[in-house]
Amino acid sequence: MGKKSSTSTKKTDQSPTKDNKTSTKPEKPLDSNSTKLNKSSKSNKKAKHNKKLPRTKKQKILLITLIIIVVLLIGTLIFLLIMLNKKHEASKIAPAEFTEPIYSILTGEEISDESLNSSPTFCVQIPNGNDGARPQAGLTQAGVVFEAIAEAGITRFAAVFQNPTTGVIGPIRSLRPYYLDWDTPFDCTVVHAGGSDEAIRAINAGGQRNLDESLEYMWHETNSGRRWNNLFTSPSDLAKFNSDHDYRTSNVIAFPRQTPEEAEAFVATQRITVCEDGMEPAQDDCVSAEEFESMNLANAVSHVSMRIGNIAMFNINYDYDAESNRYLRSYANGEQHMVYECPASLEQPNTTTECGELIQVAPKAVAAMIVQEGRMADGYHENITTLSSGDAYIFQNGTVIEGSWTKSAQNKQIIFRDNEDNEIKFTPGQLWITAVPQYGGVTWE
Repeated sequence: MGKKSSTSTKKTDQSPTKDNKTSTKPEKPLDSNSTKLNKSSKSNKKAKHNKKLPRTKKQKILLITLIIIVVLLIGTLIFLLIMLNKKHEASKIAPAEFTEPIYSILTGEEISDESLNSSPTFCVQIPNGNDGARPQAGLTQAGVVFEAIAEAGITRFAAVFQNPTTGVIGPIRSLRPYYLDWDTPFDCTVVHAGGSDEAIRAINAGGQRNLDESLEYMWHETNSGRRWNNLFTSPSDLAKFNSDHDYRTSNVIAFPRQTPEEAEAFVATQRITVCEDGMEPAQDDCVSAEEFESMNLANAVSHVSMRIGNIAMFNINYDYDAESNRYLRSYANGEQHMVYECPASLEQPNTTTECGELIQVAPKAVAAMIVQEGRMADGYHENITTLSSGDAYIFQNGTVIEGSWTKSAQNKQIIFRDNEDNEIKFTPGQLWITAVPQYGGVTWE
């Protein structure tokens, strides 16, 4: 009985009744917990049956690829919509395109490409005697020209070229040390045919790019009556020399320049005239005498004379042409300074028969600097003190500026200043600088 009671107690624990009394009803096949377990078991089986199998590696790769393609398509569509919108907006208001003007460091004139400012430069020694040197060739295309006595009162030029388009430059003659001092800041190839002893020693010691007389890069013109002034070169020959010696660029230290707009604005003020009796400023495009004086136009100049010696054919006159804003160059004996500008297509031409009509030298700005001048040790060649200072007279845009010049070292550029100590900016175009001896003079009207 005890064992049975124990068994009955266990059943009672599994199916509890009120007041812990033993139930006399027959046992149900399954109690509620058993039913739940049975349902749970069926649910688990169903879940196992419906559970998805894990994707294979191939399926995953395909899915990722599809996602990437969809993202790319959406991105492309968005990009195209943005670009179409921008194009539509641009078509409504097309902005104007502006490019900054590029100016030549050497001349101040507008150029097409900034790289032209670092093109190799050439400083050519060109004679000016009446012994076959005139008329010269290519001189009008020099950016800067220095003029001084070489010997016996005869003048010579050191002409600085960058990117010339002429076919011929010359004649070429010998070097002097003061020309070398003026050449050096332009970082140029110094082109010459020999030179004074002092000049040859100076260029050998100074290390400048040195093209002494060489028929590989020059030629002798024949049958032109030029006698010993018959040595010429060309831009292509000079470029070949630089290429052969790996001279690819030049670091030019040039004179400061006005922009073309600044120069034109200044020239416009110089065209103002004073009203004469019976004229009205509002009607006759003139100004009163008081206004004219206040505009400081009293320094207007139309004619310049430079006396550098006692030989008229080497003393210089300039006549200002307001229309072109240039200074027409001639000599005190009445001879106009005429030169050839040979076409670039010509190869080693006879300048006097193949280069066409002569044209007059007409720089845009003219400077006279008073220098201390004497003779070299040989008592014949001229000697000029270059590393010094002195008075200067600048003629440009129809006016004169009185001031000074100074040069502190061979590789430093000459500095021109007005009497208020402002550094002078030269008008764009060719600049012609004449070294006037202390015994010479400069006048204007």
